[in-house]
Amino acid sequence: MKIVTEIRAALGERWLPQIYEYKIRPLRTRSFELQIPERESEPQIMHTLLGVELKVGRRRFQSPDLATARYLCVFARLGCRKVAVPYDITRISGLADELETAWHQMLLIFEHEIGQVSASAKGRARAAVVRAVRDEIAGIGAGEKMPLFNRSTKQRKN
Repeated sequence: MKIVTEIRAALGERWLPQIYEYKIRPLRTRSFELQIPERESEPQIMHTLLGVELKVGRRRFQSPDLATARYLCVFARLGCRKVAVPYDITRISGLADELETAWHQMLLIFEHEIGQVSASAKGRARAAVVRAVRDEIAGIGAGEKMPLFNRSTKQRKN
């Protein structure tokens, strides 16, 4: 659709799939699978006695910390089922900030570009934008379930 190309051009390197491809995937990551429907949703971050959980629809996903929950929340909004999560927990918070900012900028540009149209046309256009982002992220892939730790030591020689 035309709206997708306009938003992609307006965001430039802040386009969500571009951030995912060039800033997240080159890192050492592990794949994380969310068993959610492939559509836009409204996830919630819940603080429970057992820690932090991400609630998407009726499903709850345990998260080790708030930064990881925020990071996964962006992808859950898009309906992405498999994503790469950085293994280095010190990087997750900054990436979550960047992804959330890109998401909100995308919505602001969408509202500006779409103009005055009917609610159904606006819904179809927004679904097309979310689908395009989700498909690009799925095309980039989530990587391996666990990262590779190929470290040579002095004791063991390959």
